[in-house]
Amino acid sequence: MLLGAGLFFGIASLVFGIIVMIFPKILNYLVGIYFILVGLILIFVG
Repeated sequence: MLLGAGLFFGIASLVFGIIVMIFPKILNYLVGIYFILVGLILIFVG
C-alpha cells in the first residue's frame, strides 16, 4: 500500500506544480486541499 500512496503523492505533486505554474494565484487553495488529502490518507491508511 505504501507504493500506491507514494505514486499518488508523486502524481498529485506533479499536477499541482503544473497548475501553480499556469495559475499562481490558486496556490493557497491547492496547498490547503493537498494537506487535507494527505491528512485523510494518513489517518485512514496509516
